[in-house]
Amino acid sequence: MNDMTPIETTLKDWETDQEVRWCPGCGDYAILKAVQRTLPMLGADPKNTVFVSGIGCSSRFPYYVQSYGFHSIHGRAPAVATGIKLANPQLDVWLITGDGDGMSIGGNHTMHVLRRNLDCQIMLFNNEIYGLTKGQYSPTSRTGTPSPTSPAGSVDRPASPCAFALGSGARFVARSYDVSKDLPEVLKAAYRHKGAAFVEIFQNCIVYNKDRFDDFIEKSVAAESQVQCRDGEPLLFAKGTKGLALDLETLSLKVVEVTDGDWQGAGVLVHNVRNRGLAHMLVEMPFRPFPMALGVIYDDPATTFESAVIAERQSLIAGKTADLGKLLAQGQTWTVP
Repeated sequence: MNDMTPIETTLKDWETDQEVRWCPGCGDYAILKAVQRTLPMLGADPKNTVFVSGIGCSSRFPYYVQSYGFHSIHGRAPAVATGIKLANPQLDVWLITGDGDGMSIGGNHTMHVLRRNLDCQIMLFNNEIYGLTKGQYSPTSRTGTPSPTSPAGSVDRPASPCAFALGSGARFVARSYDVSKDLPEVLKAAYRHKGAAFVEIFQNCIVYNKDRFDDFIEKSVAAESQVQCRDGEPLLFAKGTKGLALDLETLSLKVVEVTDGDWQGAGVLVHNVRNRGLAHMLVEMPFRPFPMALGVIYDDPATTFESAVIAERQSLIAGKTADLGKLLAQGQTWTVP
């Protein structure tokens, strides 16, 4: 998020003349449209906006948004984004990555951009597979996932991007999915956050991992399988008949039944986006019998990396006059005839 004056744009202002080239039915199409619809709502300016990506299917994103962009190298988009933000802190920087790009070869770079708290929006597209390199299992693939590199099923335990983000010191963590009507609201919240805003987006890979997320996205099961996290509202799901409460014996979450709408009597927790402990429990609770936690899970701003760097630089040069000749002449010097 920057402090520039908002301007009026439309979705068309954010579309490029490039042919959008993803597999027909790919969830990336829906995410692209959600972003292009959201940017006008934010008052964002294409001239002050930069999309940075690494390598992977999701990393074609900068070609399709009418703004500045960098299609960088595998896993290093956070490093490029950091350089951009330090060079011009007023720019809106969006970082596009995937579960392979951001959690495998780029895992260390993702960790550092989060712990430093660079002011940017990080969108991690999670399709639980390597799509661009033809369907190998990824760090987020579920145990048992068959693939060219695991024909009998992966034996790896999957990584949780949101748990990783919290463990790396992220101050904003959210979750959504490609065709969710709530995705624009999550992106707006990420944009408003001053600091590194991490958004995991479940994305359907139509070719190599088709309908992987139907167990909580499909309309017939969504109400029972999703809990929408909204600040100040009770953590209810299943049309208000169930909720999440604290198990005092294990200090973990449990599912409770809610009778006649009495969620308070059932002990259902009220979501608090500044409660880091609750955020950890929400992203780490196992899907089934628990629902999938979606929405803004954690939002607690802190000093940003670029503002700290600028403040330090100002303090170091305060009261000093730049003199290159004097700098070169101090200490040991040599004269070369």
